[in-house]
Amino acid sequence: MARFKTQSPILAVVLAVIFAAWGYLFYQHIQMASQPMSSMWMPPSEPLAWGFTDFALVYFMWAVMMAAMMLPSAIPMILAFAQVCRRQNRAPDKLTYLFISAYLGVWLGFSSALTLLQWQMHGLAWLSPMMDNENLISAAGILFLAGFYQFMPTKNACLVHCKTPMGFLLNEWQDGAAGAFNMGVKHGVYCVGCCWAQMLIMFVVGVMNLLGMALMTLLFISEKSIPLQSKFICRIVGVAFLAWGVFLLIA
Repeated sequence: MARFKTQSPILAVVLAVIFAAWGYLFYQHIQMASQPMSSMWMPPSEPLAWGFTDFALVYFMWAVMMAAMMLPSAIPMILAFAQVCRRQNRAPDKLTYLFISAYLGVWLGFSSALTLLQWQMHGLAWLSPMMDNENLISAAGILFLAGFYQFMPTKNACLVHCKTPMGFLLNEWQDGAAGAFNMGVKHGVYCVGCCWAQMLIMFVVGVMNLLGMALMTLLFISEKSIPLQSKFICRIVGVAFLAWGVFLLIA
């Protein structure tokens, strides 16, 4: 009961952030589906036409997507961290929120890279103004990249850390607020190392494809929670991505 009382407020905050992020994405999806194109903001096709507002809006979109798609798979690690803090009587709420903030901060940094990549893809006419993919070669290339990365040792090593919360905490534990922040950054780096190539698949299915976001989120959760060896999971997903890429080229 004490453990539940300690963790339930933290879990409630995390779930509130997740639902708020998904709510915003659903609202944007409805807006794009219902408004005429003439009244919608769309990223400029010419790179030199992008202004601060365009970069800010695209970055904000990716940042919300990171919270919506990555926080659900991080819940086991977050609750494990809070549990260890509680056992050590170390202000679990404060330290856990620091851990979460650092974890999200890494993904928000990755959002900057995705924003710049989208900027270039619009300039190459690989994305439409509605942010859908318009180049089969680039789409297949992304799928091949994501597929081959699944077989890389780096992918497996990062997934192992994400699949074993207590193992990560035992090996990486640092005391205090600075320690909580550092551990959140480390977990974020491992998580980006595990999922960055898969996140690029949003450029294949459509950046604002709500179903695509949901399926990728389920994939992230499944990879980290299914009780199978990480190498086996990586290879299954890798083969699926490679087959998808081949299908795009020959269909």
